[in-house]
Parts: sequence; structure tokens; C-alpha cells
Amino acid sequence: MSEAVELKKLVKQLQHTTTNEEKVTILQILKKEFQVNEAILRESKAGLAVGKLRSHEAKEVSELAKEIVKKWKNEVERAKGGATAKTPGNGKPVVRKASTSVPPSNPATPTPTMNGKADVRTAKADGAKPGATGDTTRDRCAELIYDALACDSTAPINQIESRAKGVEAAVYSQFGATTADYKGKIRSLFVNLKDKGNPSLRESIVSGELSVEKFSKMSSEEMSSQERKAADQKIKDENFFKSLGAAEQEAETEGFQCGRCKQRKCRYRQAQTRSADEPMTTFVTCVNCGNKWKFS
Repeated sequence: MSEAVELKKLVKQLQHTTTNEEKVTILQILKKEFQVNEAILRESKAGLAVGKLRSHEAKEVSELAKEIVKKWKNEVERAKGGATAKTPGNGKPVVRKASTSVPPSNPATPTPTMNGKADVRTAKADGAKPGATGDTTRDRCAELIYDALACDSTAPINQIESRAKGVEAAVYSQFGATTADYKGKIRSLFVNLKDKGNPSLRESIVSGELSVEKFSKMSSEEMSSQERKAADQKIKDENFFKSLGAAEQEAETEGFQCGRCKQRKCRYRQAQTRSADEPMTTFVTCVNCGNKWKFS
């Protein structure tokens, strides 16, 4: 069984597993037992599957995914920058040094620098031209989107070019001109794409999983990572609890069980948070551990 076929099998298992323990087990196998190159990653799509887990809510899963992505990037770079081969004469391995000539026009990964670290990919560094509209503003905006999509990607230049061009065109079609609203939307997309804590957004666009048309219409909240959304919701819930007012009297009850400490001594209050014909929302606070929750 080829490396790519084995990777595909594990990637499928990784995508369908439901527990963090199983995810960690599969990721450990990927880290320890596989050495990859660009062709294998393209065929198996393992890089995309693992890359999405870098923003997973479980720290053990996200950290392991980050380690694997870093390891695979280094392996791809080594394969491009230098290789080990046997000489025809004595059969001894010879290390080929990285070429000092101009890199090929379609590199899939950043070119390693002298200190072994990879440069951040940009349209200029890749020699890419995602904008070809003849409009300076539109072309510059397409380059910005390219820079955001390519910064940590291993995808081919033409693939990222196509996505960046598609995003800019979709935004332009919404506004019909390079207006202030058009520029503001491009800036919003760029900022959210460059968010280091949201690699899955970049990868979903580069892979085509998220269409450029849908992405171009998303709000900042919709583009946020799951971790950011959960954190924002927690803040909203806490603020709502506080906004109920100190004057409101909470009643004590043993009718609710805390999901955290399993104790039953709680305080609760009710408020009409939706329309009048909807049931009231009950806000509960555990006296023992301070855990808060709500239900309707």
C-alpha cells in the first residue's frame, strides 16, 4: 500500500472520529510513522485535514496538529531545497545543496532562507499575479487576499491565485466599483484571513471547501474561529447575568443540579429575553462552585 493511500485512509478516519482520544491516537501515528512530500500531501489531502485541527478546542489535539504541520512543511522544504542520492560510481550518499538560482515560477511552499526558516509567502515572493483587471486598486486588493491566503499555505501558486482572484471579483460584483464600501470589505476579509488563530478559514478557501462567493459575503463574526465564537458567547452570557440587576432577588432552590460539581444548592432568576409569547429564560448560579447556565 502506497504512502498516499495509507494517508488517505487515516485522514478519513480522522475526519469521522468523534472523540478527542481517537483524534490524538491518529495524529500520533501520522507524526511518527509518515514522511511526506508535496505529491503525497496533494494526493492524500492530509495537510488540509490536519491543518484544520490546529484551531481545535482541545489543546492536546491542536498542539499535536501544529507539530505535524510544522514537521511536514519542513519535510517538503527539504525535498525542494536538497535531496540525498547515491552516486553511480561508489554508491555513497551525496547531499545535493540547495540551488542558488532563481526558484521555479510555481513553488508550492516558501523558499528556505539561510537560517533554515521559511519566508512567509506573499504574491511578490511567489511571483504571483492574482490581479489582472487593469484596475490598480482591484489588482492591489487581489494581491492582499493572496498574501493572506498564502502566508502559511503549501498549495500551488496557481491554486491560491485562482482563489484570491475569485474573492476580489466576488466583492467587486457586490459593489460594482472600487468604492469605500468595497475597500472596507476587502480590509475586513484580509484581517480575518490573516488571523493566526484561524488557520482553518484560510485552508477552507484555498481547498475550495468554502466558496469565494459565500466567503465574500460573510461578516467578521461568521469568519471567526470556533474558539473565538465560544469566547465571545461566554462574555455575552456573563454580561447578561450581570445586567439583570442587583435589585432583582434570586431565589434559592435544590431543584437544579450543577453540571460541574453535581451539587444542588443553586440560586435562580427568570427574565423575559425574547418575545412575550415565548417562554421565560431561567438563569441559574451554583452556590457551591459559581457555575452559571441558562435554559428556556
